[in-house]
Amino acid sequence: MNNNLIAAGSLNAIAGLLHLGCIYFGAPWYRFFGAGEHMANLAEQGMMQPTLITLGVASVLMVWALFAFSGAGLIKRLPLVRLALVAITSIYLLRGVAGFYFVANPIGRSPEFWVWSSSICLVLGLLHLVGLKQQWLALKS
Repeated sequence: MNNNLIAAGSLNAIAGLLHLGCIYFGAPWYRFFGAGEHMANLAEQGMMQPTLITLGVASVLMVWALFAFSGAGLIKRLPLVRLALVAITSIYLLRGVAGFYFVANPIGRSPEFWVWSSSICLVLGLLHLVGLKQQWLALKS
């Protein structure tokens, strides 16, 4: 068992559940988690766009949780787990670093949103990176 990938998978799943919470609880949650006033307003109007976008993000996060758990040896080995974990790790690290460039020009979000979300992405990316490095040879075949 790889504790770093288990932690990463758990945090991915929690993030996915929080996104589902935004769908269920609506505009106040979209606002609290920094989705932007536009998304919150669309949710208040009963539009499907926020639900579909958020459901897509939640689904991706849940799949990422499964790949982290698979790489950790917690669940059955998924196909292309090594490649998937490299991609997931890269996306998190890139998003984490890139997000800090938007603090000065937040484009529809608050600077705090960019600091928090980028920090979270960096932590997730580093957990995936350390776990992937530890499991690299075991995931080869």
